[in-house]
Amino acid sequence: MDLRLPGPRALLRGPRRWLAAGAAVAVLAGAGTWTATATADARPAAHRSDRIMDLGTGVRIDTSWFTPAGSGRHPAVLLGHGFGGTKDDVRQQAEDLAADGYAVLTWSARGFGRSTGRIGLNDPKGEVADVSRLIDWLARQPQVRLDGPGDPRVGLAGASYGGAVSLLAAGYDHRVDAIAPAITYWNLADALFPNGVFKKLWAGIFFDSGGGCARFQPELCAMYQRVAESGRPDAEATRLLQERSPSAVAARIKVPTLLVQGQTDSLFPLGQADAAQRAIRAGGAPVDVDWIAGGHDGGDLESARVQDRVESWFDRYLKGDEDAATGPAFRVTRTGGVDSTDGAALLRGASASAYPGLSSGTHTVALAGGTQRFQNPPGGSPPAVSALPGLAGAAGGSLTQLSALGLGVSLDFPGQNASFQSAPVDHDLRITGSPTATVHLTSTGDDAVLFAKVYDVGPGSARPVLPAQLVTPVRVEGAKAGKDVRLTLPAIDHEVQKGHRLRLVLASTDLGYASPAAPATYTAALRGPLTVPTAPGVTTAAAPLPSWVWWLPAAGAALALALLLTARRRTAAPAPDPALAGVPLQITGLSKRYARSADRYAVRELSFRVERGQVLGLLGPNGAGKTTTLRMLMGLIRPDEGEIRVFGHAIRPGAPVLSRVGAFVEGAGFLPHLSGRENLELYWRATGRPAEDARLDEALEIAGLGDALARAVRTYSQGMRQRLAIAQAMLGLPDLLILDEPTNGLDPPQIREMREVMIRYAAGGRTVIVSSHLLAEVEQSCTHLVVMDRGRLVQAGPVRDIIGSGDTLLVGTATPVDEPVAGKVAALAGVASAVRTDDGLLVRLEPGGTAERLVVELVRLDVPVASVGPHRRLEDAFLTLIGGSA
Repeated sequence: MDLRLPGPRALLRGPRRWLAAGAAVAVLAGAGTWTATATADARPAAHRSDRIMDLGTGVRIDTSWFTPAGSGRHPAVLLGHGFGGTKDDVRQQAEDLAADGYAVLTWSARGFGRSTGRIGLNDPKGEVADVSRLIDWLARQPQVRLDGPGDPRVGLAGASYGGAVSLLAAGYDHRVDAIAPAITYWNLADALFPNGVFKKLWAGIFFDSGGGCARFQPELCAMYQRVAESGRPDAEATRLLQERSPSAVAARIKVPTLLVQGQTDSLFPLGQADAAQRAIRAGGAPVDVDWIAGGHDGGDLESARVQDRVESWFDRYLKGDEDAATGPAFRVTRTGGVDSTDGAALLRGASASAYPGLSSGTHTVALAGGTQRFQNPPGGSPPAVSALPGLAGAAGGSLTQLSALGLGVSLDFPGQNASFQSAPVDHDLRITGSPTATVHLTSTGDDAVLFAKVYDVGPGSARPVLPAQLVTPVRVEGAKAGKDVRLTLPAIDHEVQKGHRLRLVLASTDLGYASPAAPATYTAALRGPLTVPTAPGVTTAAAPLPSWVWWLPAAGAALALALLLTARRRTAAPAPDPALAGVPLQITGLSKRYARSADRYAVRELSFRVERGQVLGLLGPNGAGKTTTLRMLMGLIRPDEGEIRVFGHAIRPGAPVLSRVGAFVEGAGFLPHLSGRENLELYWRATGRPAEDARLDEALEIAGLGDALARAVRTYSQGMRQRLAIAQAMLGLPDLLILDEPTNGLDPPQIREMREVMIRYAAGGRTVIVSSHLLAEVEQSCTHLVVMDRGRLVQAGPVRDIIGSGDTLLVGTATPVDEPVAGKVAALAGVASAVRTDDGLLVRLEPGGTAERLVVELVRLDVPVASVGPHRRLEDAFLTLIGGSA
């Protein structure tokens, strides 16, 4: 989640109470964004143990076991990983579930990581049987809640490969109580051989990411080689994959199921989840469906939101919490504009109280085009391009996001396709589901393959958009005599704007699939309109916060009245402390409890002081309380105890002294089409402060952006964006600058530049506080440190003092030291060891040994001492201080 600190604003006080009431309404509106909780730092750590389990079949499975803090029995969760991955890929989710009261077991599937055995693509006798043996193990653990002897309360979750084994385990093992599979398949044969066409690129990626054909079961390796050579799946290949598919045990899956499927997914498209929903729902089990923005082709996987929904699902069906909100029966993520910060699509949710399927609310669109002839080229080359399997995901989803942003990467070659197009639509048309059409196809050969797709064609010269880059392959046998073909196109959720056209394209080739190598001529004609589903029961949440429209005016009026009635009785803010007027920051006895907890603290009894000219590093492992401390420092949340004073003024929400504080937290929002300078000027104007107070040129000189200021921000590198964000925080040259992870995403040269920016800023008598996990960088850039752990202060002071508290010294010598002298030094009282280095000696002291006594002895031995200093990195000191908990 990207949390950005807003600029500080002062509340008006004194006689202008009506203005104060108005400002309070604005504060109230912001309260929904900045809720005062301390849960962001960490929850109680789970206990983890790793073991290699011998399942009694000659196969050894690498596992990790996460148990909640405390005692008692808990529901269990098995977490599977994606194909080509290991148990480590789901470690964070396991820790989060354990912190929420689940006993979690993760494992590396056969053939992956440290687990042995051949890959069986979720063979019921292999990987699925392994899951049942893991459930046997869970039933013997004292931390796991039991429904009966040998029957643990257990749910399964996982994505892709791990999602499929969740479904299969639910069908093969009656002890499974709930599942939450994501972006996975229902019928693997249908996924890799859709409509009898070989999905060659994805199949190749499967076998390559598994480590090569030889690492699979022999029958799978032989199947792949046979199909890849012929370019066409045979009956045996289809049977083999169907037996390893959840669809084979559809009637036996009778547990609550949350199906999460990706919209940008040419490997396992939405139709796979649709088939799963229909089959499981027919068996009487509750099923919810969630279409996320991303998928195997990239895009936003919405990991945090999905994980929250999975946990709620398990809360309801494993813990038995009837109040747990599991979400709507159907939800789909839709794009709603572009984020000016990074150009990414903004996401909104749409939902329905019942799953609409893929053909709800049909609407017909007339197409024109007549009878058309097109060619299948010899060897099927050059191929048309729709999706780019693997490449889009490797590029962070940037390619597949283009379709969501109104762009496209598809390519059709002239003479190799037939095209049928509609008139401009007279109203916005939301397609949710699978469009259908019927065409009559004739071929000069008996075997024909078509690739059907529907484009969104904008007005003028706009490039047509292929929604989610999806295409439907269809093998047509007996096409020489002519045949009507019913086309069910890929399921999508896409809005066609008024004035746009729909274009149905039938191509003879596609990069991702195997098409006939023999040349042929196809003739295609329409047999009716294009039918598109609109799912009228699915409603999209409004982009603004709609509830404000209703409750904000009344709440604001009530608050204003309360302020007026109680103004004279309110306790005044603490008076400024003149003795601290020159101290940038003093924190005294600061404590903040976790939300809804009386005895668990995110920050506890924290006290430290920061002086002018210091660059202070705020360090601590995850969960140390750093983020909570910074939020209290910015006045975003209130402490439960203690106080924070900035230049002698107590910090409260909206305290005027916050105008002397600048903050940069995880990035800033910029308009990409404006230059760097224009963005900063626009930001400063929005503060309402005089332009001359911005001291823009001075801030820019410190940030060191040079000529780049005149360029559009969209052309900036990550390092330039970071420096521009810090320049924004430095506008007005605040006396106290707070930077949270300012080097995130930067390469080493950019990190060095960022270090110089902070040092230059503090050199002018101002103060910088930086929170970072890059200890080597903190060591070079910071003058002082505050180390926190579990909410408490561990140590504070100059960097050199904290680093220098080690027991190893580097003795520099004017001339090299020979081995006999090193031996004499090692024999001295108070010295544990002495080792020669290129520059002198590395001496480790015994407890009680001191540097002063060592120097005296070295002089006595005629060692030409030139320098003596600590030899310990900040990392060593940090780990020592926190006991290795980082």
